[in-house]
Amino acid sequence: MKGKVFYGKGMADVKKDCPDIYEAIVNLNEVVYSGKSLDYKTLKLIAVAITASNSDDRAIEKQFKSAINELGVTKDELMDVLRVVLLTSGMPPFVKAVKILSDVID
Repeated sequence: MKGKVFYGKGMADVKKDCPDIYEAIVNLNEVVYSGKSLDYKTLKLIAVAITASNSDDRAIEKQFKSAINELGVTKDELMDVLRVVLLTSGMPPFVKAVKILSDVID
């Protein structure tokens, strides 16, 4: 989500109706993804894990596509992330994310 790409369905409305809030979100996004110790790819993989743990189908798909297209993240790297999701969040979010990843890759 580096730059001004947001996946929330309501962000276009926020941009139109609340431009000051939108700009604050853009600035926060830039600060968060400009880690002091971790590189952008690592931060993106953390975002993938959190999204997968939340079991939001649409957001998981968008995060996978973004990681693959922006950073060249591989299926094996994403599966490593999903293993952590299995350990920390359980079987349902893990299985759902694996299915979505298979759909995205195929």
